[in-house]
Amino acid sequence: MKLTIVLRTEKKSTHFPLTVDLAEDATVNDLKKAIHKQIKKFYPDRQRLTYTDKVLDDGKKQLSDYGIKNEEKILFKDLGPQVAWRTVFIFEYLGPLVIHPICYYGSRWIYGEEIEHSKMQTVTYYLVILHFLKRELETVFVHRFSNGTMPFRNIIKNSVHYHFLSGVLLAYAVYGPWNAAGTGGERDDWYINACVGVWIWAELSNLITHINLRNLRPSGTRVRKIPHGYGFNLISCPNYFFEIVAWTAVAALTQSIAAIIFLVFAIGQMYIWAVKKHKRYRSEFKDYPKNRKAMIPFVV
Repeated sequence: MKLTIVLRTEKKSTHFPLTVDLAEDATVNDLKKAIHKQIKKFYPDRQRLTYTDKVLDDGKKQLSDYGIKNEEKILFKDLGPQVAWRTVFIFEYLGPLVIHPICYYGSRWIYGEEIEHSKMQTVTYYLVILHFLKRELETVFVHRFSNGTMPFRNIIKNSVHYHFLSGVLLAYAVYGPWNAAGTGGERDDWYINACVGVWIWAELSNLITHINLRNLRPSGTRVRKIPHGYGFNLISCPNYFFEIVAWTAVAALTQSIAAIIFLVFAIGQMYIWAVKKHKRYRSEFKDYPKNRKAMIPFVV
């Protein structure tokens, strides 16, 4: 089977149009490998191929499954330099793990004075560190990604959210002298314990949903299935819901404008992701439960 690969845009290129010869039972991956063989910089993860406005998904799906025949034209888009999702996640979460200890232990250099931390500050510090340590461990040992890579430029955009909002902004605001022992940072023990209890429940619930998602996808594959179990009976993305609850507990504990700002941005971003995933589930699986919401039970 002979196929012609052309650019999606009218931009001139020395590489396209490109002709590839494939077996009749060739898969999408076979086509991407054939393109890469002729143009070395376009490795498979950097390619997006479409036919009659349908994106050709990676995997073992044959080209004939899309109705592609001999001498057809396939549209090509360069996604740009790519970086592994796992690498992006590790880099994102590393920021707060570095920034929070600097602000907490380096008060003399950050605020110009030694600080006797209030119980609220100390508890918040450990909650934040434990949260991002959990995220790092999940990235390495739990998550199985449906997409192997993302555009390299996104690593900067994604990291701003964590390095600045939950890193610099939150750490500087919470660990300052205005929240030190004997000042506005004092909280009743029952209030601190209540916030910590909610946080623990939310974090453990978030971990359970991540493990359930992992178990849906056999190792080394990009299989997608309908998720069920804890949290999934009501919403498509319970991991986002539990994440919101955890950070709401932190915002309530600190009573910090910085924590609220981070929470608002986090909710907005997770809402976008949740709606996108919810719509994809409903379009991909005809028997997807109709009573599920995207992110918040009975609401949205």
